[in-house]
Amino acid sequence: MPEHLWAGFDWGSGPPVPDRLYQGPFPQYGAGAVVPGSEVVMVTSPSRDIVRNRGMGLTVYISGDTGPPRIPGETLEKSIEDLVRLPFVQKIYIRPNWREVQQRPGRLDLPDWWRISFDLARRHGKQVGFRIMLENPDFAEPGMPAFLIDKVPSVRLKGTWKGDRAQTRYAKRHALPRYDHPAYLAAFEELNGLLAAELNGSPDVEYMDTMMYGFWGEGHSWPFEGHVFPSDLVAAQTWRRMLDIQLAAWSKTPLVTNTQPDFNHVGNADMLDRTVRSGNWIRSDTIFIENTQIEALSNRPSWTAAISEVGMTTGAPAELGLDDGMTQNERIIDHVLAVGANYWSVWNWHNEAAANVLSYYDRFPAPIDEAARRIGYRIYPSFIWAFERNGRAGLVIGLANAGVAAPPGVVRLTVQDALGRDLTSGSVDAGCPRPTGIHQAMLELPHGYGWEGLRLKAELEIKGIRHPLRWACRQQLNTDSSLTLKRNIRP
Repeated sequence: MPEHLWAGFDWGSGPPVPDRLYQGPFPQYGAGAVVPGSEVVMVTSPSRDIVRNRGMGLTVYISGDTGPPRIPGETLEKSIEDLVRLPFVQKIYIRPNWREVQQRPGRLDLPDWWRISFDLARRHGKQVGFRIMLENPDFAEPGMPAFLIDKVPSVRLKGTWKGDRAQTRYAKRHALPRYDHPAYLAAFEELNGLLAAELNGSPDVEYMDTMMYGFWGEGHSWPFEGHVFPSDLVAAQTWRRMLDIQLAAWSKTPLVTNTQPDFNHVGNADMLDRTVRSGNWIRSDTIFIENTQIEALSNRPSWTAAISEVGMTTGAPAELGLDDGMTQNERIIDHVLAVGANYWSVWNWHNEAAANVLSYYDRFPAPIDEAARRIGYRIYPSFIWAFERNGRAGLVIGLANAGVAAPPGVVRLTVQDALGRDLTSGSVDAGCPRPTGIHQAMLELPHGYGWEGLRLKAELEIKGIRHPLRWACRQQLNTDSSLTLKRNIRP
């Protein structure tokens, strides 16, 4: 598949919409009235608080490319918990090497910091995103486990690394394994099967990054040209097969594929296309980067989440990058929000520590607070119309979205009685409501019910799993995040 513009591209209809609600038009008068005599009976206003929901949030990095924090005189658990408990982050992220999670065939050997991260995430009510790095130039050892070293040949890359990081980042032999080797593919499929058996559809997992070609699994081995396969066709076929393995294993958990341009001609565009069409998500590993990545993030289908990974500076004066009164981090955040991201990384590149994050936040809290309050989607029932037709009451819910992104999936609305029993339910179109305008949907109540005192609840369905959705409104919510309907607009 060649590169193409994302704007105006036909991505299909998106995830399936179960129990689709009628979403207009809504004429009020005459013989063709759908909502005869309807009137606005209640309105809500957007919240000014951080709202935690699936499919969005600031994401603190426990490990990036060089492992978890190792702070002298501090236990690993404390160093990780200090990151997890940062009040403005809602998700956590870990990125181990393959050989760190599996040392022998047929079983996982998860590192201590993996288990600590998951335990702390559960304790603090946050979810985990992760990637298993197949190869990582920041570690001296190969990425693949030792039990594959004598079975799978490696191929020397062509070219040299030039620059100020040449001696530290790429000091080891510049080689990558033959991913198309039968032993490698069998072990890769086993790895996904072992992980998925434990984590596919787990409430603890937010998403998994697709494992791609080359360095860090990002889909490239820049600046080394070419690849390790006999031909471009074999490269593309191999990565299509490896994506198929991941799509089959991770049927309930979102996969997130990097938007990296296909520098090494291994079929990245095909992987991205199949990722989006299968209801999965995309990511970029920085924000000040190629035009094609910005175009993809900006013009993705509304139901597709976008993850933006960018390393932030500490609060050290020499790192702030002040220009026109703005810090580098503020410029980063402005542009992450401009592309409509669902997630943004909170991490000090290769130097993860809560103290480093707070050294900036304590001096300049406003940019991070703004990101936490605007990132992703922020849905609320802005308008609520009531009507009566054929002796039954009904509601039209006008959904608004004060965030910068659409919900990555299908929003389901449910009206319950005061005891929490479902009366009527249905879904709006995938990726709605978008960040501008009002998206309307109709719910008819059973005979004998009036609307006042009922509860309006929302859920977000992602890959067949429904997650509670907290309304992002200033009006008081119930403990289950539902909104009690009452008249606050008078004729």
